[in-house]
Amino acid sequence: MAKRFEKHGASYFQFITTPGVEPTNNLAEQAIRFVVIDRRITQGQGVSGEIAGANESGPVIATCTQQGRSVFEFLEAAVAAWFDGTEPPLLLPEA
Repeated sequence: MAKRFEKHGASYFQFITTPGVEPTNNLAEQAIRFVVIDRRITQGQGVSGEIAGANESGPVIATCTQQGRSVFEFLEAAVAAWFDGTEPPLLLPEA
């Protein structure tokens, strides 16, 4: 624990010095709650893998929605970057 705090200590208190940074990750947890509930109900089982796909795409969909970005455009850019061998788009909010 001491090593982790030594390495990431500044991040633990960033909410004090940076306006707009929340002290908890409640927004992130609420955004993907539907994925967690679905996984618990189905125990990760699905017909031909659609549940697995939902579990992987849930955070992407939630983040894009929260940022007011098009999920389709983000996924299109990610696939194009993969085929082009370029850097994929980031889910970080634009400054």
